[in-house]
Amino acid sequence: MDLAGPGSTGQIGIDRSMMDGAADLKRVKFYGAADLASHWHLERIAYLIAHFDTTDVPPTVVDAIELHNVHSYIEAGVLPLTYSPRERATAEALAPQLRAAVSKFFFGFNDTNVAARLSGIPYYYRFNLLELLGRNRAFERCTPEVMLPALTEAGVNLAEMLDCKKLVSTYDSHIRDALLADARNAEHLIRKYLQKDVSSELYVPKNFTSFDAKELLSNYLDSEDANLNFVRLIETAPIDVQTGIDARLKLKAKRRSQRMVEELFREESAMKIKTGAEVRLSDSQREPAKTELDDMVTTHTYSRSWLDGTLDKASILNNFQHLFEFADDHALLTLPSYPSELGVFERFMTTTGRRDYQIGAAFRAKEISSLLQTRLYQDYLSSKDIDLETVISWFFDSYLVEEFGALNFSFAPSAPASSFLEKARHLFAEMEGIVNQFRLYVQEGELDRELLALTSDPVAYRQIPSLLNGKYVYATDHEEIHGVLHTLFSDQSGLTYINDTLHDSSAARLLVRNEISYTDFAVHQQSIVDKLIHLRVLEDTGARVQIAKTEQFGLLYRLFARNAATYHRLSREGRTHVDAFEARGWVTRSSSLLTEAEASYFNYFLNKTEFSNGPELRNKYLHGSQAASASESEHFQTYLTSLKMLIALVIKINDEFCLSMT
Repeated sequence: MDLAGPGSTGQIGIDRSMMDGAADLKRVKFYGAADLASHWHLERIAYLIAHFDTTDVPPTVVDAIELHNVHSYIEAGVLPLTYSPRERATAEALAPQLRAAVSKFFFGFNDTNVAARLSGIPYYYRFNLLELLGRNRAFERCTPEVMLPALTEAGVNLAEMLDCKKLVSTYDSHIRDALLADARNAEHLIRKYLQKDVSSELYVPKNFTSFDAKELLSNYLDSEDANLNFVRLIETAPIDVQTGIDARLKLKAKRRSQRMVEELFREESAMKIKTGAEVRLSDSQREPAKTELDDMVTTHTYSRSWLDGTLDKASILNNFQHLFEFADDHALLTLPSYPSELGVFERFMTTTGRRDYQIGAAFRAKEISSLLQTRLYQDYLSSKDIDLETVISWFFDSYLVEEFGALNFSFAPSAPASSFLEKARHLFAEMEGIVNQFRLYVQEGELDRELLALTSDPVAYRQIPSLLNGKYVYATDHEEIHGVLHTLFSDQSGLTYINDTLHDSSAARLLVRNEISYTDFAVHQQSIVDKLIHLRVLEDTGARVQIAKTEQFGLLYRLFARNAATYHRLSREGRTHVDAFEARGWVTRSSSLLTEAEASYFNYFLNKTEFSNGPELRNKYLHGSQAASASESEHFQTYLTSLKMLIALVIKINDEFCLSMT
């Protein structure tokens, strides 16, 4: 291909032989150098470069924006593969002249021609349009009374205008008025300040005050068009002067949310779907535990004979870990919300706040099950004249002394005659006491009760120390380890599907359950397989592609499923893999009682240090700020939650002492 140089006399971006009868011709759009759509534009990019005339100004705004996108491709070095070095050099030399031609067109905007020029702009060029108008000072030359209606007529909406910093700063008073004119515009504020993972930056006028924000959000809560997802984001948002959110507005959002939910379920025509969990005792069941799923209801059935045979205090606590599965075989809690358990819709389609603890159906199911299991076991033990809190007290007062020589730990059970409100308050206080006792024991090597009485530091669950060095293994931000985990275990991996009869929910399951040869993979999949073989994660035996090393695979799975692995519970071979991963920069090790995910779980339920959408149970109950209308059944549920979390701490502390003695 011959490349026309700067002296070419062709038309800018237009060739009637190409355009006639091709009204739907896709214009060049730059999405990024790595975007897979780039190659579709290369032929047209080459054509526009070859026919560029430096002596002319683009005839229309669309032509000017297209040249701007061509310039972006040249700057990014994305050019046709057929270009010779000479053609590539000539194209790169042309870039400044392309930019000058675009600027010359946009410098021609003024009040007399702006409305006429802003017509026929494709939606995918609107961002470029505002960017170029701002860069070339068109907003400064055009009055808002002319420019803003012209943009609106061209299809540019308020959200897109708020995405342009120069437009907002130039027309601040008019943009403020536009925001306040419609209660639905509160959604722009919600996206800016409250919603997580918003793809673009939104700007608000400097003269848009916190009072304006509060008024707009309040009007939104009163409007018929309010969206329940956004109402909930206001309800769970942190109090912040900048966003206009105070306690009164949060309460208003809470009440509106409750009304909207009630209206949603009041519809008689709505489909009724039974979901939840059930727990049962069986007099005939031989296996200790059995779980069945019927539609969307999980039923856990436990053997009464097993429970009857495990009435000693140690076995009672062990049942929470192993029978009810509060923790796995490495003592990592199963209770937190893990990203690996979120469905595709929950990961990508839900409206999540910036400081939200992201939860999904799996987490909700675990919460229901664990609360029912705690209640079932408590009732069962009561029928045997055993108090569960007394069992917890035995763990700290006797077991730690007898098994590990750890003196002076204590836990005081709540008074049997107390209300559930009083019991919940008591357990939250005792929980903090236990954490402070363990923290001091780790720091000092012993628990001095007099020294403990002089310390009053608030509990930070992420910073509870460990008796072990380098206890937990975490994946780093290294792109290789993230690629490996995604490819092996994600349902969005490119290796989950071979054909209509050979596919699974993850590549790991597909490879473990089936004999798949290298040639069974499509060509585009083989490059991924090659990478995993190069990294010694997979191996090709000739007959099949398979997991290279079992212990390494187990480590990788824990990093994906639990976001961590316990170094001291790995085999010698497993620890060798950790060391090798650490040398590659794939993992890092740190020490704490709880993993990061476990600490987040405690923070979600107990306080607001990390998340804004949690029940904040510890703060509300210890400060006496729980709702006055809360019923005894609500206090009972809070009590069960506190009891469950206390047992989780017992499991983690026991694991610490057991590992420290090996």
